[in-house]
Amino acid sequence: MPKKLILLARVVLVTIGSVIIVDCAVLIAVGKINFGSVVPFLLGMVFVAHGIFWHAIRHFVIQNRWLRRLWYTLWIIFFIWFLSFGVFIFSLQQQIKLSKQPTPQVAAIIVLGSGTVAGKPTPTLAKRLDTAAPLIDSQKNALVITSGGVGFGQTRSEANIMATYLHETYNIAFEHILQEGKSTSTAENLIYSQALLAAKDVSMTAPIAIVTSDFHTIRAAAIARRQGYQQPIMLASPTPLSIRYNAWFREYFAFVSGWLLGEY
Repeated sequence: MPKKLILLARVVLVTIGSVIIVDCAVLIAVGKINFGSVVPFLLGMVFVAHGIFWHAIRHFVIQNRWLRRLWYTLWIIFFIWFLSFGVFIFSLQQQIKLSKQPTPQVAAIIVLGSGTVAGKPTPTLAKRLDTAAPLIDSQKNALVITSGGVGFGQTRSEANIMATYLHETYNIAFEHILQEGKSTSTAENLIYSQALLAAKDVSMTAPIAIVTSDFHTIRAAAIARRQGYQQPIMLASPTPLSIRYNAWFREYFAFVSGWLLGEY
């Protein structure tokens, strides 16, 4: 391989690896220790190590036939993973396009939580609420549920903060919003919301809109169907450009994690 190409590859590995490490380290530091943060963090470490110590690593592994075979096998596995990541991104783009179609009449609208800071929705969560508001306004007979529990260091549930935002920003009456304030994950968002739906005689066979971020639509839809939602209609809110591609990357690992845990 030409020296210039090797140098370029090393620079790319170090750059990508550093970005992944910093991002995941921040997530881990705030308590988000999960498959979607730990695995990319380790992958970033591997990238940086290979970028900096490429010649030393290559010299070491070629000394042993079995180690050399393992090294090449791991690189093959990496490229297969990279291909699967591309397929995931393509599928995500198709789901986002589908979610932008006109929304039919629904029996309920569930807005999934995404974190709060100092009693206010994060920018990502605010986008979800902004996306839900026009639908709530246009389909006034639909049941509205905000879903999210009490986060670390918080005194109010995320569901309550979301309801407050809808009321103060869009003048949606509090009494029109049911609050599911126990959940701490997407799976819990949807399973705990079922009790509120049942209490209002909304069947799982009815069309139910689920509002979440664009990067989250595939996993949320899969979890919903596994839990018995027969007509989940996904509404995708835009992800801020500054975190969009990072969110897609982390969502890939979260999707794999959910599959391994049997969430869908």
